[in-house]
Amino acid sequence: MKEKFFTDLDRYYFHHGVHYDLYEKMGAHLREVDGVWGVQFVLWAPNARAVCVVSDGNGWTPWKDVMEKMDDCMWELFVPGMCEGVKYKYLVVRADGSEVMKADPYGFASELRPANASVVANLETYEWGDSEYRSAKKGENFLEKPMAVYEVHLGSWKKDHEKWWDEDKFLDYRRLAHEICEYVKYMGYTHIEVMGICEYPFDGSWGYQVTGYFAPTARYGKPQDFMYFVDYMHQNGIGVILDWVPAHFPKDEFGLSWFDGTPLYEYADPLRAEYPQWGTKAFDLGKPEVSNFLIASAFFWVNKYHIDALRADAVAAMLYNSFGREQWRPNQYGTDFNMESFAFFRHLNTVLRQRTDAFIIAEDSSIVSGVTAPAKNDGLGFGLKWDMGWMNDTIRYYNEDPVFRRYKHHLMTSTFDYVFDENYILVLSHDEVVHGKGTMFNKMSGNHLDKIGSLKTVYTMMMGHPGKKLLFMGQDFGQEAEWDYKGELQWHLCDDTGHRDIMNCYRSLLHIYTKYPVLYNDTGRKNVFEWINSGDYLRNIFSFIRRNPWNYNNALVFICNFAPVFREPVEIGVPVSGEYKRIFTTYAEDEPLNVTAVKKECDGRPYRLVFNLRPFESMIFEVPFHESTEEELAEEKKVRSRVAKEHKDAKSDNVHVPKVPEPEKAKASSESDAEKPAKLAAKRKTTK
Repeated sequence: MKEKFFTDLDRYYFHHGVHYDLYEKMGAHLREVDGVWGVQFVLWAPNARAVCVVSDGNGWTPWKDVMEKMDDCMWELFVPGMCEGVKYKYLVVRADGSEVMKADPYGFASELRPANASVVANLETYEWGDSEYRSAKKGENFLEKPMAVYEVHLGSWKKDHEKWWDEDKFLDYRRLAHEICEYVKYMGYTHIEVMGICEYPFDGSWGYQVTGYFAPTARYGKPQDFMYFVDYMHQNGIGVILDWVPAHFPKDEFGLSWFDGTPLYEYADPLRAEYPQWGTKAFDLGKPEVSNFLIASAFFWVNKYHIDALRADAVAAMLYNSFGREQWRPNQYGTDFNMESFAFFRHLNTVLRQRTDAFIIAEDSSIVSGVTAPAKNDGLGFGLKWDMGWMNDTIRYYNEDPVFRRYKHHLMTSTFDYVFDENYILVLSHDEVVHGKGTMFNKMSGNHLDKIGSLKTVYTMMMGHPGKKLLFMGQDFGQEAEWDYKGELQWHLCDDTGHRDIMNCYRSLLHIYTKYPVLYNDTGRKNVFEWINSGDYLRNIFSFIRRNPWNYNNALVFICNFAPVFREPVEIGVPVSGEYKRIFTTYAEDEPLNVTAVKKECDGRPYRLVFNLRPFESMIFEVPFHESTEEELAEEKKVRSRVAKEHKDAKSDNVHVPKVPEPEKAKASSESDAEKPAKLAAKRKTTK
């Protein structure tokens, strides 16, 4: 038997689900063997009868380049003379004797759809220029940093109308890098979140039915082009978040479905194998090899493409066996939880935080507790969780006519009851502006001017609410048409006075958000928010304070008027004396306004501010500076010490992974080690 490229140690790691750099061995790799350059292929297909590589390098001739089964599950082949850019597939003779052409599950590049062959790619040729950015992020506690995310779909952000011959008119990764970066820097965003660019066959899935978990889509260029995209963003101080889909995959014949004639990547159990509402297959995370496939994909994007964070799609679908299913199978404890998914996320989140500076954001609508708690504390270990409750309640509130908003006032206050239970990110995402839901602008009631005023106040309230921020493209200037993945944003609206006003308002809010630590250094700390008056429902007014945990220095006072009428005068209670400087108003006037606090009790506080509010006006005041007392300085030191310890604990969190013996002892290792992460996950409190 030939020398194995995929060694016994690789095999041991893989079968225990802990081969974190599996992408360095699986798939197609350019290498030199006995002085000859070629491509090394490695494939996992344990139940295949035979496998061969067919490519444009061998004229797509079957059985010319036949792979050798090196053990009970791994297939290998070195093809001398094959080079970068060759298109290839695996011809798999499945368990029942039928033949099928499969794309490489670990392929680094793909053909442009509708073609679907994998492409040999060399990822080592790109020269990165983001070392300064990455050094600055080393060991950083992202919870203490601002995160204002611009969610973008690359194919519909903007079109290249000079490509008259091209139906898609896509901009390429490199041009997108320059144009999007210029926009997000002007606006004041800190990060962009790129909607699904892992290779996918159907445009209408928006990238959420993936066939290439290691390949950026060819729609916008080659792998090196996407590397340039990330690199350019980093060189300009912009973080990059990538949407990632660990829940399910499509049934396309060339993909993962029924790969070797058996349910290899999906569950064999028909009650767990599919998500009927999506028409997709569910990953069987009970198999260490399948879990390792996804874990390696996460590490791949972080290590090879320098991605700052992943946003895991459809987490709730993974946590519940009943999600989207009329019939479902309980776990071994008789409950609805998918215990394999709990073990998977605890493992992945822990090792990713330990070994990199990246983290994962959960797009999660479940009511499972501890999603962002450390795994060692029975949590799932995510860095952040989408606050779907805030999103739904906020939209329900401002969908109401202002006359009736008094009856929905609680929707805007109830979110503060749980906002510190997890590390949240507030999201107004692409899902809220499609399928007849209307854009953020058109969700508002009233005439055109009412919509403008109301939306600006919504954004002000959002910026004052604890949690990181995310807004979908186009909503920052009040896009009127629902998002269409085939079209582009209504950029011409930026020339309209009203829509330009919305954009300038959101831009001002972003710059305030990144300037004042009290607005972003808030995650998990209950004493950074105080209501001034949460019960002013008759006037549709909300007033509150954002502060640091030890005193009111650098604190901000927010007051938001959700009614289309003047409020003259308005009185609110404030904590300290002095002159309060207005740093923002949704009316965007240049005239400064300083209001001196009057020594008179109001809202249970010793001082009050008196001023006028116009229709749908929101204001932000800066609290006057006061010298810290000894008690406040001691509290500050205590809080900073606790935060540093929490960050250190998160980085040093641990879950059980198999102990790795010496290579020669690998075959004798007990397979029971692979079962222990799932058993540990089973101890999690199953409160729903």
